[in-house]
Amino acid sequence: MDTIVGTYECKVDAKGRMLLPAPLKKQLASSLQDGFVLKRSVFQPCLELYPMQEWNVMMAKINKLNRFVKKNNDFIRRFTAGVKVVEIDALGRLLAPKDLAVFASITKDVVFSSSINMVEIWDKDLYEKSISGDDLDFADLAEEVMGNLNDDNNGIS
Repeated sequence: MDTIVGTYECKVDAKGRMLLPAPLKKQLASSLQDGFVLKRSVFQPCLELYPMQEWNVMMAKINKLNRFVKKNNDFIRRFTAGVKVVEIDALGRLLAPKDLAVFASITKDVVFSSSINMVEIWDKDLYEKSISGDDLDFADLAEEVMGNLNDDNNGIS
């Protein structure tokens, strides 16, 4: 699958459905047939929407963990807690199961934010707060995370 790109806003209807914005739906078109997995984020109060193909890649990695190590077993249980297989209907709507919507505080205004091979689904206010930078110096984070990468010789060192 290609990298998913963009940040999009939408509203949640009275039944809890979110209409995927057209540019996002177009990017996910090749995955519509296979379906998606929706889960809680590990680090943030948002949901993660994985195309089934990407979810299967993630599960192959996780399946390599030795389940006779308690930490691994605990991780697998927590990582997959509340995971749901979901579909995008013919009109391009996604229904977030109630328990997942409650976890992510999704009620009215939503942001779909691309995250390389999956999409984060946020309550709009929580998303704005998470990217505001109040609790994080992004320049320091970028340097720490990406500063030592130089695999394509575009860096100085």
